[in-house]
Amino acid sequence: MLSSPDAPGPTVSPVRRRPGDLLLLGLDFGSTTSAAMLASARVLRNCASGRMELGEIEMVYRSEPVFTPFRGRELDELDEDALAVLLEGWFRASGVHPRELGAGGAIVTGLAARKRNAGTLLRLVRERVPEALVATADDPSLESWVAFMGSCAGLSAARPGTPFLNLDIGGGTTNLALGRAGEVESVGCLLVGARHVRVEPGSYRIAGLSLQATALFRELGIAKGPGDRLAGPEVELLMARYVSLLEAAIDGNREAFREPWAVALETVRFRPPPDVADALLTISGGVGELLYAHAQGRPLPGTTFFGDLGIDLALALARSPRLSRDLRTVVPPNLGRATVYGLALFSTEISGATVHLPRPELLPLRDLPIVARLAAGDLVSDGESRASEALLRAVDRARAGGRGACIQLTSVGAALADVRRLGDALAEALRATAFPDERPLVVFVPGNVGKALGGYASAWGGRATNLIVIDELPDRGAHFAGLGAPRHGVIPVSFFGIGHAGGPPGAQA
Repeated sequence: MLSSPDAPGPTVSPVRRRPGDLLLLGLDFGSTTSAAMLASARVLRNCASGRMELGEIEMVYRSEPVFTPFRGRELDELDEDALAVLLEGWFRASGVHPRELGAGGAIVTGLAARKRNAGTLLRLVRERVPEALVATADDPSLESWVAFMGSCAGLSAARPGTPFLNLDIGGGTTNLALGRAGEVESVGCLLVGARHVRVEPGSYRIAGLSLQATALFRELGIAKGPGDRLAGPEVELLMARYVSLLEAAIDGNREAFREPWAVALETVRFRPPPDVADALLTISGGVGELLYAHAQGRPLPGTTFFGDLGIDLALALARSPRLSRDLRTVVPPNLGRATVYGLALFSTEISGATVHLPRPELLPLRDLPIVARLAAGDLVSDGESRASEALLRAVDRARAGGRGACIQLTSVGAALADVRRLGDALAEALRATAFPDERPLVVFVPGNVGKALGGYASAWGGRATNLIVIDELPDRGAHFAGLGAPRHGVIPVSFFGIGHAGGPPGAQA
């Protein structure tokens, strides 16, 4: 049951936090509801890969979902005062001060992200949690990724030979993600959700329509607007069109997206693999929670209880053989909480213990673009200690950014001679591009070579440079990254702007 925004009580009892743990935050502000989650995780070294990672995760706090607070006659703005009260209430109920947080994220999605003052919410979060990753619906691929991770990553990892397809259906968007063995391969996003048509709770009297709903009404010949009452057949027609569009998207049927109204609903095109028909389907988000409740025989709330068409959409999904095929055999653990769960637990990687960080006081760093992804063979010219053209272009691109930037190295040789050649090449690239000494250049490397690589590149402190090397990081195929302050000997790194399958377009040098 939803709570009011001023009563965000916990649904799990706060646990005693273990010394040395990293506290992870997840905040999700959606078209209909908002929620918070805090988790405590141990920093461990994987005995198989040797990489530092987060493990032994325990929930510290999980809020009840509350209605996202809006204001104005047309509910066209987020209510800044109510949001501030909501954030303070969550932290108070959890017993955690924002300064204790090590990493995590907040995401503003669906119709909430399209309000004209959505930036206010980002400011409110960052004032309280400077190190948090904060993303909006401008980053729908991230939302698709975190929803998959929070919904079915564990199920997928347990069945590595089977593709899983997750649809996260909320008030404003449906985010699609297909993955195998716990790793996302392809994502997509449609402006299909329950709250494009707002109604008076308990009735079908229209309270408001989004631009997308207005276009769909026109396409379907429904000549109604605020104050009018939708008839039963009109609701069924709307839901049938949404369901058919979702079916077409997951199967790659492009005929359904030829009309202008349908084109306007597709923000990220989903590109399914040839074996998509074999994928096990999971559905998360608020509509997904209603759908699984119905499939399990539990009663649903009354007519338009949430002031939208979420219950009607869930029932329409249940009538679709394609979308309801796996409802009773594969049930994700987090349902409506998938996004906030995924943000808290999967938006952050942690560095190894041998980073090169000459000026720790500069951290945290936020919203740094990842300007290039390069393999070791692309960095050094002809096996010499000279910068390749690709490396020179990447560093020059970072120099043009103004605030700093990141370069992701997807492979680095472990031999000391290889590390030294690469360090010398980096030093040459910094000199040749006149990279400003005071500007941070962050280099992510997969191996345990951060301190040595940074040492060679800076002549072991003899060259004035603000080069930061963060080691033991996997390639997340992201557009942007943020570095938290050092915690327990490691640095939390958050990624967003997750690219489509195959990595972020345009990121190769």
